[in-house]
Amino acid sequence: MKYVVCVPDGCADEPVEALGGRTPLEAASLPTLAALAGRGEVGRAAVIPPGMPPGSDVGNMAILGYDPAEYHTGRAPIEAAALGLKLSPDQVAYRCNLVTLGDDGTMVDFAGGHPSSAVAEEVIDALEAELGGGGVSFHPGVEYRHILVAPAAWAESDCTPPHDLSDKPAVFPTGPASSQLRGLMDASRSVLQRFDLPATQIWLWGQGVQPEMPSFTDRWGLDAALNSAVDLVRGLGVLTGIEVLDVEGMTAGYDTDYAAQRESALDTLADGADLVLIHVEATDEAGHAGDVAAKVDALERWDRDILTDLVTGLDRLGPWRLLLLPDHATPLHLKTHTPDPVPYLLVDSVRPGPGGAYTEPAVAGVAARPGHSLMGRLLRGD
Repeated sequence: MKYVVCVPDGCADEPVEALGGRTPLEAASLPTLAALAGRGEVGRAAVIPPGMPPGSDVGNMAILGYDPAEYHTGRAPIEAAALGLKLSPDQVAYRCNLVTLGDDGTMVDFAGGHPSSAVAEEVIDALEAELGGGGVSFHPGVEYRHILVAPAAWAESDCTPPHDLSDKPAVFPTGPASSQLRGLMDASRSVLQRFDLPATQIWLWGQGVQPEMPSFTDRWGLDAALNSAVDLVRGLGVLTGIEVLDVEGMTAGYDTDYAAQRESALDTLADGADLVLIHVEATDEAGHAGDVAAKVDALERWDRDILTDLVTGLDRLGPWRLLLLPDHATPLHLKTHTPDPVPYLLVDSVRPGPGGAYTEPAVAGVAARPGHSLMGRLLRGD
């Protein structure tokens, strides 16, 4: 038996006026997904436990079968793991976004104009040279997403994710460590001014100490791999011993090579892996941008360039099961995440399910299952 987990990040949404009151999942042309839903089980999953932040860190941890209420310590330490950083007990990691604030203090762009990773690395190196030291260090990641490592005493702060502030006044850190954090954020402006970029400063958030998580193989008895261009998801792979695949053409934007990610998954399964997770960020990026057309297009790319030939390839490998769901909702009109339950789909190639439609309205009245329970159901086939 082979297993595939498909994560179209943030694809769940709410009715959109520009789509005639339909959600993107209802409006998009998704024939393969519709056929899979017709032979599988469609339901609702609470991937974000009550009271926890509705982020990809929490949602993807749940999808991998780990209860975030037990294992989650923060977003940044997961991303730090993807960069090869091993935090000591006296260190805390912060996510360090390059952002664009307007002259009036409005969060114009939480992604700082999406700089290339190469250019962003120059910025982070400059920040390290000028502001690093005394237990503080800057580490380059991907595009606008980077990591700050600081003394553990700095963990005591309340920070707002920048994507929650799109087109809104900036809400700066509060709490015991806020003066240190605000000092770095303010000082970063003079460094950013030396670069020809839309980004105006850094934004610190998502802090935490390094989590201790059992390996996926020990937990589930299977060899697993994942492909994703997002450090957050890759970091979960590092922390759980899941093989992290590098795929040429894979990006965290609209231009990712969907077909390459599909073929990587199939090749990895053919080479002996039991399970592969495919994660694509594009639907979430579109949600944050409020770009209706881009979100619909990203869903249709999933259907056309991943699911159609994925099913054919899986059939050649023998019996298989598939789980598909987003890690959270990213409604276009809000431009940020919500903790609302999301639709899930379970398909068994041998044993048909009751069938249904994979849309938000179709499962609106269904009781939501805990998101971390679905991995067990996928692997057991119940």
